[in-house]
Amino acid sequence: MHPRLALAAVGATVADAVYGFAVYGNALNSQFSAFPAVFRPAEAGPAYLPGMFVGILVAMLAVAYMYAKGYEGGSGLQEGLRFGFLLAIVNAGYFVGVNYAILNIGPGVAIGMALAGLGEWLLIGGVIGAIYKPAGLPRRAGASGV
Repeated sequence: MHPRLALAAVGATVADAVYGFAVYGNALNSQFSAFPAVFRPAEAGPAYLPGMFVGILVAMLAVAYMYAKGYEGGSGLQEGLRFGFLLAIVNAGYFVGVNYAILNIGPGVAIGMALAGLGEWLLIGGVIGAIYKPAGLPRRAGASGV
């Protein structure tokens, strides 16, 4: 893995952790606590944080790599936001939609998670786009910059 990809992944992991604490851990916590058979209580959370952060970092390494492979040579922030928006659509359709169908959660929780995911993936895409700098600029559109 190239250092510039690793740096983008670490930056995205930190941004995601801060966003997750603010949005999922605080703003949506009351919605989650309405479903104690599905979501862990906030008091139990710290015991699971190391595994969660490792999982986020692994995901961000993959996401940063996907961003780099799709980089088309434009503004990093603009491309990152576009990329983040596409990931938010995947998140809403696959993760939230599937979880709503199989987990015992209400529609309000599902909608809240989809909207929170939109903000989350826009942030992640923007951070990766702002940090990642492809090798050999200037580049032609469509060329791989991994």
